[in-house]
Amino acid sequence: MNRNPTSLPGVPLIDSFLIPRALWQEALLILGGSLLIGLMAQVAIPLPFTPVPVTGQTFAVLLVGALYGSQRGALTVALYLLEGALGLPVFAGGIGGLDRLLGPTGGYLIGFVAAAWIVGRLCERGWDRWMPTAALAMLIGNAVIYLCGLPWLALFVGPKRSLMAGLWPFIPGDLIKLALAAVALPAGWRLIRLRASPGHQQDEQ
Repeated sequence: MNRNPTSLPGVPLIDSFLIPRALWQEALLILGGSLLIGLMAQVAIPLPFTPVPVTGQTFAVLLVGALYGSQRGALTVALYLLEGALGLPVFAGGIGGLDRLLGPTGGYLIGFVAAAWIVGRLCERGWDRWMPTAALAMLIGNAVIYLCGLPWLALFVGPKRSLMAGLWPFIPGDLIKLALAAVALPAGWRLIRLRASPGHQQDEQ
């Protein structure tokens, strides 16, 4: 009996394409997700007034959480941080090392793990299947990153400067990323529903 993945609770989007998976496939999936985050971190624009650059890193983290689900998504981000802590040049600007985790942007990096888990959990509950809830899930994920990053950044630049150095300049870009995800995630589920429809299956036979 074929079961439509769009009707199953707790199914991340990626599982609707790649079921079943062996352990080595899971490992490759997690490794691939960590490399994607590292690649998007290199799309970086430094700002002269803050140690926090504009990158595609946040978008990749939230997207991995949405696609992979809570546990796999958080594990993928944790692997990414481990790669960076061990010295691999996966952080923004092609930099690696434990110093980056302990520096001004360290709070954001640690917040990535929590954000991926939360976004993944919301998407497991079906939030990624409709545009308004997909946008809200990404908004919550962004908020989690800022809640972790801003207090840590304030230790380096001071509480008064922290919002200007770590929040306000990044809101326009975050809104663009949020809109992209809010469109892309439900579109992925619509594609799955189309593939799972009886008429489509008959056409393939």
